[in-house]
Amino acid sequence: MHEDFLLKKLDERVREHSLRTLQSPAPDMIDFCSNDYLGIVKNQLIGQRRNYTMPSSSGATGSRLLSGNSQNVEELEDLIATFHQSPGGLIFNSGYAANTGLLSCVPQRGDTILYDYLCHASIRDGMRLSFAQSFSFLHNDLEDLERKLQKANGTVFVVTESVFSMDGDYCPLYEIVLLCEKYGAKLVLDEAHATGVVGEHGEGLAQMLGLQQRIFARVHTFGKACGTHGAIVLGTELLRSYLINFARPFVYSTALPEHTLEDIRISYGLFPAMTKERDHLRQLSRLFQPSELVVSEPASHPIKAVVIPGNEQVRHVAATIQQHKFDARPILYPTVPKGGERLRIVLHAFNSEMEVTLLLNCLKNSL
Repeated sequence: MHEDFLLKKLDERVREHSLRTLQSPAPDMIDFCSNDYLGIVKNQLIGQRRNYTMPSSSGATGSRLLSGNSQNVEELEDLIATFHQSPGGLIFNSGYAANTGLLSCVPQRGDTILYDYLCHASIRDGMRLSFAQSFSFLHNDLEDLERKLQKANGTVFVVTESVFSMDGDYCPLYEIVLLCEKYGAKLVLDEAHATGVVGEHGEGLAQMLGLQQRIFARVHTFGKACGTHGAIVLGTELLRSYLINFARPFVYSTALPEHTLEDIRISYGLFPAMTKERDHLRQLSRLFQPSELVVSEPASHPIKAVVIPGNEQVRHVAATIQQHKFDARPILYPTVPKGGERLRIVLHAFNSEMEVTLLLNCLKNSL
């Protein structure tokens, strides 16, 4: 079988030092790369609380429109929607599926999607599957967003993230809500990296600011601070019904199994009370922030970016600190813009102040 046609693109990646390979974390490494912000996975908190008398089925046996629906999943959607102060919600198999499902089917031909330039790939892929036209606005730039709102046609959707995954910076949510209301646009907010971390109870940025009722749709994911898998799109019952009918990743995917639903339920019983862990994250963030290495603006979020331009250069620094048992990963072009290559450092509630200090010293000596 001839597969030479695959080599061209792979060879380009090799030349650009951007070829992706899989790397499993060594057990003796100190975790500064995972999204397990609160340590729910590290400390096996879900396993300790799991109800082992629950049905042990390893599969849902079908999509939710066939055999995969249950009273459990509908009750879980109600529980999560209530926690997030939303009229309703629909669970998807992942954050990627939630974003692609929502954005591919809701905006229609003749509509306009305006999205922050640094939005996640799942948001971009969802827009690409939509018949609406889409335009980016400069990152967190309210003036650029307003200029584009003034020219937008049809029903207008503005898409942004509460916390951006590569810099850990927050969107100016209150000001974006005001602009959306001024121009009659519908706001879609991805709360993936805010869930469990932002707000007194980890409820996310929208609720922390009291804006939840002024947002068309919110996406909360369970694979990061929640320590499990899946996502939910929050909105009105009308939006939920629409997604059940038209969101292809929902309609044509086998539903999540019962044990995953139970894990999500346990996580929502855990993280709202993890105040000490969130306080510790803020303390570690303050410890890390004064370093001249950090590109992201001072913030309390545990994502920290150390920009090291050039794929080869950032890979070299990553390999150096990994030799010292610090597990932080390089983020390469084209995942980030050329010149914006960086180490993405993630702080966790289980990291100590000493570990963070040692990491900072190792970074300074590696540059």
